[in-house]
Amino acid sequence: MSLQITSLNSGSNGNCYYVGNSDEAVLVDAGISCRETEKRMQLLGLSMQRVKAIFISHEHTDHVRGLQGIAEKYQLPVYITLATLRHSSLLLKKELVVPLRADTPVNIGALCITAFPKYHDAADPHSFTIACRGTKVGVFTDIGAPCSRLVNFFRQCHAAFLESNYDEQLLDNGRYPLFLKNRIRGGRGHLSNKQAVDLFISHRPPFMSHLLLAHLSKDNNCPEMVQQLFEPHAAGITITVASRFCHTPLFEISAGQSRVENTKGAPSMVVRPKQLTLF
Repeated sequence: MSLQITSLNSGSNGNCYYVGNSDEAVLVDAGISCRETEKRMQLLGLSMQRVKAIFISHEHTDHVRGLQGIAEKYQLPVYITLATLRHSSLLLKKELVVPLRADTPVNIGALCITAFPKYHDAADPHSFTIACRGTKVGVFTDIGAPCSRLVNFFRQCHAAFLESNYDEQLLDNGRYPLFLKNRIRGGRGHLSNKQAVDLFISHRPPFMSHLLLAHLSKDNNCPEMVQQLFEPHAAGITITVASRFCHTPLFEISAGQSRVENTKGAPSMVVRPKQLTLF
């Protein structure tokens, strides 16, 4: 069975990733408003009625800003570690909270979601893989360093959302104070373009068909630069830079064949809203 994937938004102003089959789907993070999530899904021909759960990677605002509204409106279970919940300002209803545990697969219909720890400056951060009958997608963002577990899971994926947050030279020469630069590149912040492309070149599996580059910095990166960096190494893999202002097309991923399913919702002109956070 194939999986449909899209980035509904990716960046420090909000992160939300959709992965599902024809019957059920999950959201990984809910960093944009309920209204905006509904709107972007509708443009892609997706229904919120198909979403059965939300999985939270960590407590930072750009990953949970819209969570309470979406979860309560649709009565969706929220899979979140207890440490993440404690360190957040979320006021979730107890009946919607499901404790998330690393390396313990969660079955949502035919979907199987597995969380594993990652390096990031949060209470208990996790990345995810979502599998469905032989097809596997990874959501790998907010990563300080490409650890062995990330490499192992990346090698299993037919498609992946992979962080490519900053260009090293732009960060070095940029306006950020030194403490913030050191936080970003210090091993528990974010993955650089170089780290991301090295991971891709060295560890992509031969069956990977799509790579969505995610969580680009507004000030320390450039979508065109990232696209140009990865394209020479694509080797037939579809490379897409996920936007911080709109959704990507909806891609259909399968173990046998992958294609762009629906581009009607991909806007031709991007409206750039006000930046909400530093990076």
